[in-house]
Amino acid sequence: MKRTVWVVLAGLLVTDVQALDLKGLGEMVEKVGGGANTGSIGSNGAVSSLSDKETSDGLKLALNQGVSKAVDLLGATDGFMGNSEVKIPLPESLKKIEKGMRMIGMGKQADELVLKMNRAAEQAVPEAKTLLVNSVKQMSLTDAKNILTGPQDAATQYFKKTTSTDMAAKFLPIVQKATANVQLADTYNKYAEMGSKFGVIKKEDANINQYVTQKALDGVYLMIAKEEVAIRQDPMGQASSLLKKVFGAVK
Repeated sequence: MKRTVWVVLAGLLVTDVQALDLKGLGEMVEKVGGGANTGSIGSNGAVSSLSDKETSDGLKLALNQGVSKAVDLLGATDGFMGNSEVKIPLPESLKKIEKGMRMIGMGKQADELVLKMNRAAEQAVPEAKTLLVNSVKQMSLTDAKNILTGPQDAATQYFKKTTSTDMAAKFLPIVQKATANVQLADTYNKYAEMGSKFGVIKKEDANINQYVTQKALDGVYLMIAKEEVAIRQDPMGQASSLLKKVFGAVK
Protein backbone atom coordinates (compact mmCIF):
# COMPACT_ATOMS: atom_id res chain seq x y z
CA MET A 1 0.00 0.00 0.00
CA LYS A 2 2.78 2.43 0.97
CA ARG A 3 4.57 1.79 -2.32
CA THR A 4 1.32 2.39 -4.22
CA VAL A 5 0.82 5.74 -2.48
CA TRP A 6 4.27 6.93 -3.50
CA VAL A 7 3.70 5.81 -7.09
CA VAL A 8 0.42 7.77 -7.18
CA LEU A 9 2.17 10.83 -5.76
CA ALA A 10 4.96 10.52 -8.30
CA GLY A 11 2.47 10.33 -11.14
CA LEU A 12 0.63 13.41 -9.94
CA LEU A 13 3.88 15.28 -9.52
CA VAL A 14 4.99 14.58 -13.08
CA THR A 15 1.66 15.21 -14.79
CA ASP A 16 0.56 18.24 -12.79
CA VAL A 17 3.89 19.94 -12.32
CA GLN A 18 4.56 23.53 -13.30
CA ALA A 19 7.47 25.90 -13.04
CA LEU A 20 8.12 27.06 -9.49
CA ASP A 21 7.14 30.67 -9.02
CA LEU A 22 10.15 32.07 -7.21
CA LYS A 23 9.76 35.81 -6.79
CA GLY A 24 12.79 37.79 -7.85
CA LEU A 25 14.42 40.09 -5.39
CA GLY A 26 13.30 43.14 -7.31
CA GLU A 27 9.64 42.18 -6.98
CA MET A 28 10.01 41.57 -3.25
CA VAL A 29 11.73 44.90 -2.70
CA GLU A 30 8.96 46.66 -4.64
CA LYS A 31 6.43 45.03 -2.31
CA VAL A 32 8.31 46.27 0.74
CA GLY A 33 9.37 49.70 -0.44
CA GLY A 34 6.52 50.64 -2.72
CA GLY A 35 8.70 50.98 -5.79
CA ALA A 36 11.95 52.75 -6.56
CA ASN A 37 12.50 56.22 -5.20
CA THR A 38 15.60 57.75 -6.63
CA GLY A 39 17.34 60.09 -4.26
CA SER A 40 18.95 63.26 -5.51
CA ILE A 41 21.61 65.62 -4.36
CA GLY A 42 19.21 68.54 -4.47
CA SER A 43 19.76 72.22 -5.08
CA ASN A 44 21.55 72.74 -1.77
CA GLY A 45 24.20 70.15 -2.64
CA ALA A 46 23.67 68.38 0.69
CA VAL A 47 25.29 65.14 -0.38
CA SER A 48 28.23 66.81 -2.08
CA SER A 49 28.87 68.77 1.11
CA LEU A 50 29.57 65.55 3.01
CA SER A 51 33.20 64.52 3.29
CA ASP A 52 34.24 61.27 1.64
CA LYS A 53 34.87 59.77 5.07
CA GLU A 54 31.43 60.79 6.35
CA THR A 55 29.74 59.31 3.30
CA SER A 56 31.65 56.04 3.49
CA ASP A 57 31.59 55.60 7.26
CA GLY A 58 27.94 56.57 7.63
CA LEU A 59 26.73 54.24 4.92
CA LYS A 60 28.86 51.33 6.12
CA LEU A 61 27.59 51.78 9.67
CA ALA A 62 24.01 51.72 8.43
CA LEU A 63 24.56 48.65 6.27
CA ASN A 64 26.31 46.72 9.03
CA GLN A 65 23.44 47.47 11.40
CA GLY A 66 20.87 46.41 8.82
CA VAL A 67 22.74 43.22 7.95
CA SER A 68 23.13 42.21 11.59
CA LYS A 69 19.47 42.79 12.37
CA ALA A 70 18.26 40.90 9.30
CA VAL A 71 20.52 37.89 9.91
CA ASP A 72 19.75 37.74 13.63
CA LEU A 73 16.00 37.79 12.98
CA LEU A 74 16.08 35.10 10.30
CA GLY A 75 18.68 32.91 12.01
CA ALA A 76 16.61 32.48 15.17
CA THR A 77 14.19 29.60 15.72
CA ASP A 78 11.05 30.37 13.70
CA GLY A 79 12.90 33.16 11.89
CA PHE A 80 11.48 31.72 8.67
CA MET A 81 8.79 29.35 9.93
CA GLY A 82 7.12 32.02 12.07
CA ASN A 83 7.34 34.89 9.59
CA SER A 84 4.72 34.83 6.83
CA GLU A 85 6.80 37.18 4.66
CA VAL A 86 9.65 34.68 4.32
CA LYS A 87 8.17 31.31 5.34
CA ILE A 88 9.14 28.74 2.73
CA PRO A 89 6.08 26.87 1.40
CA LEU A 90 5.95 23.60 -0.47
CA PRO A 91 7.13 23.96 -4.06
CA GLU A 92 4.25 24.86 -6.36
CA SER A 93 4.22 21.40 -7.92
CA LEU A 94 3.63 19.83 -4.50
CA LYS A 95 1.19 22.52 -3.35
CA LYS A 96 -1.06 21.67 -6.29
CA ILE A 97 -1.48 18.13 -5.01
CA GLU A 98 -1.24 18.87 -1.27
CA LYS A 99 -4.99 18.43 -0.74
CA GLY A 100 -4.84 15.01 -2.37
CA MET A 101 -1.82 14.10 -0.25
CA ARG A 102 -3.75 14.90 2.91
CA MET A 103 -6.75 12.89 1.70
CA ILE A 104 -4.58 9.78 1.37
CA GLY A 105 -2.96 10.24 4.76
CA MET A 106 0.20 12.05 3.68
CA GLY A 107 -0.44 15.34 5.46
CA LYS A 108 2.22 14.54 8.04
CA GLN A 109 4.85 14.12 5.32
CA ALA A 110 3.91 17.47 3.78
CA ASP A 111 4.09 19.23 7.16
CA GLU A 112 7.43 17.58 7.92
CA LEU A 113 8.94 18.83 4.67
CA VAL A 114 7.74 22.41 5.25
CA LEU A 115 9.20 22.39 8.76
CA LYS A 116 12.50 20.88 7.59
CA MET A 117 12.82 23.40 4.76
CA ASN A 118 12.31 26.36 7.08
CA ARG A 119 14.58 24.98 9.79
CA ALA A 120 17.24 24.46 7.12
CA ALA A 121 16.99 28.11 6.10
CA GLU A 122 17.21 29.24 9.73
CA GLN A 123 20.34 27.14 10.24
CA ALA A 124 21.96 28.41 7.04
CA VAL A 125 21.36 32.16 7.39
CA PRO A 126 24.00 32.89 10.08
CA GLU A 127 26.60 31.93 7.46
CA ALA A 128 25.56 35.05 5.55
CA LYS A 129 26.79 37.59 8.09
CA THR A 130 30.52 37.26 7.38
CA LEU A 131 29.97 37.49 3.63
CA LEU A 132 27.77 40.56 3.96
CA VAL A 133 30.12 42.33 6.38
CA ASN A 134 33.08 41.62 4.08
CA SER A 135 31.10 43.07 1.19
CA VAL A 136 30.61 46.27 3.18
CA LYS A 137 34.33 46.45 3.99
CA GLN A 138 35.22 46.13 0.30
CA MET A 139 32.77 48.82 -0.79
CA SER A 140 34.39 51.66 -2.72
CA LEU A 141 33.59 55.34 -2.22
CA THR A 142 31.88 55.34 -5.63
CA ASP A 143 29.73 52.40 -4.54
CA ALA A 144 28.83 54.23 -1.33
CA LYS A 145 27.78 57.42 -3.13
CA ASN A 146 25.80 55.49 -5.73
CA ILE A 147 23.93 53.65 -2.98
CA LEU A 148 23.32 56.81 -0.99
CA THR A 149 21.80 58.70 -3.93
CA GLY A 150 20.29 55.66 -5.64
CA PRO A 151 16.87 54.00 -5.42
CA GLN A 152 15.49 52.68 -2.14
CA ASP A 153 16.84 49.19 -2.81
CA ALA A 154 20.29 50.28 -4.05
CA ALA A 155 22.15 48.73 -1.10
CA THR A 156 20.13 45.53 -1.33
CA GLN A 157 20.94 45.21 -5.01
CA TYR A 158 24.62 45.82 -4.22
CA PHE A 159 24.56 42.95 -1.71
CA LYS A 160 22.79 40.68 -4.16
CA LYS A 161 25.42 41.39 -6.81
CA THR A 162 28.39 40.90 -4.49
CA THR A 163 27.27 38.06 -2.20
CA SER A 164 24.56 35.88 -3.78
CA THR A 165 26.85 33.32 -5.43
CA ASP A 166 29.06 32.78 -2.37
CA MET A 167 26.06 32.81 -0.05
CA ALA A 168 24.30 30.10 -2.05
CA ALA A 169 27.46 27.97 -1.88
CA LYS A 170 27.50 28.39 1.92
CA PHE A 171 23.80 27.65 2.34
CA LEU A 172 23.47 24.59 0.11
CA PRO A 173 25.42 22.01 2.21
CA ILE A 174 23.51 23.06 5.34
CA VAL A 175 20.19 22.72 3.54
CA GLN A 176 21.18 19.32 2.13
CA LYS A 177 22.00 18.03 5.59
CA ALA A 178 18.75 19.33 7.07
CA THR A 179 16.52 17.75 4.40
CA ALA A 180 18.39 14.44 4.26
CA ASN A 181 16.25 11.37 4.89
CA VAL A 182 13.00 13.25 4.29
CA GLN A 183 11.20 10.83 1.98
CA LEU A 184 8.98 13.42 0.35
CA ALA A 185 12.03 15.53 -0.50
CA ASP A 186 13.66 12.54 -2.19
CA THR A 187 10.52 11.87 -4.21
CA TYR A 188 10.23 15.51 -5.25
CA ASN A 189 13.85 15.60 -6.39
CA LYS A 190 13.45 12.45 -8.48
CA TYR A 191 10.34 13.49 -10.37
CA ALA A 192 11.00 17.23 -10.54
CA GLU A 193 14.29 16.44 -12.27
CA MET A 194 12.31 14.46 -14.81
CA GLY A 195 9.95 17.42 -15.22
CA SER A 196 12.86 19.78 -15.85
CA LYS A 197 14.00 17.64 -18.76
CA PHE A 198 10.64 18.30 -20.42
CA GLY A 199 10.82 22.01 -19.67
CA VAL A 200 7.91 22.11 -17.21
CA ILE A 201 10.14 23.00 -14.25
CA LYS A 202 13.07 25.39 -14.27
CA LYS A 203 16.31 23.47 -14.05
CA GLU A 204 17.44 25.44 -11.00
CA ASP A 205 14.17 24.60 -9.21
CA ALA A 206 14.24 20.87 -9.92
CA ASN A 207 15.87 20.03 -6.60
CA ILE A 208 14.40 20.68 -3.16
CA ASN A 209 17.75 21.80 -1.77
CA GLN A 210 18.27 24.36 -4.53
CA TYR A 211 14.70 25.54 -4.02
CA VAL A 212 15.22 26.07 -0.27
CA THR A 213 18.61 27.71 -0.81
CA GLN A 214 17.11 30.23 -3.23
CA LYS A 215 14.20 30.93 -0.88
CA ALA A 216 16.65 31.48 1.98
CA LEU A 217 18.59 33.97 -0.16
CA ASP A 218 15.36 35.74 -1.07
CA GLY A 219 14.48 35.98 2.62
CA VAL A 220 17.84 37.49 3.54
CA TYR A 221 17.65 40.15 0.84
CA LEU A 222 14.02 40.92 1.65
CA MET A 223 14.83 41.61 5.30
CA ILE A 224 17.86 43.71 4.33
CA ALA A 225 15.60 45.66 1.97
CA LYS A 226 13.15 46.34 4.80
CA GLU A 227 15.97 47.69 6.96
CA GLU A 228 17.24 49.83 4.10
CA VAL A 229 13.81 51.34 3.48
CA ALA A 230 13.36 52.09 7.20
CA ILE A 231 16.67 53.97 7.39
CA ARG A 232 15.99 55.97 4.23
CA GLN A 233 12.47 56.91 5.28
CA ASP A 234 13.36 57.91 8.84
CA PRO A 235 17.03 58.91 9.08
CA MET A 236 16.29 61.14 12.06
CA GLY A 237 15.04 58.11 13.94
CA GLN A 238 18.46 56.45 13.82
CA ALA A 239 20.54 56.32 16.98
CA SER A 240 23.78 57.43 15.33
CA SER A 241 24.29 61.13 14.63
CA LEU A 242 26.41 60.17 11.61
CA LEU A 243 23.55 58.14 10.13
CA LYS A 244 21.22 61.10 10.65
CA LYS A 245 23.62 63.40 8.85
CA VAL A 246 24.39 61.11 5.91
CA PHE A 247 20.89 59.83 5.17
CA GLY A 248 19.29 63.12 6.13
CA ALA A 249 21.27 64.72 3.29
CA VAL A 250 19.13 62.96 0.68
CA LYS A 251 15.75 63.50 2.33
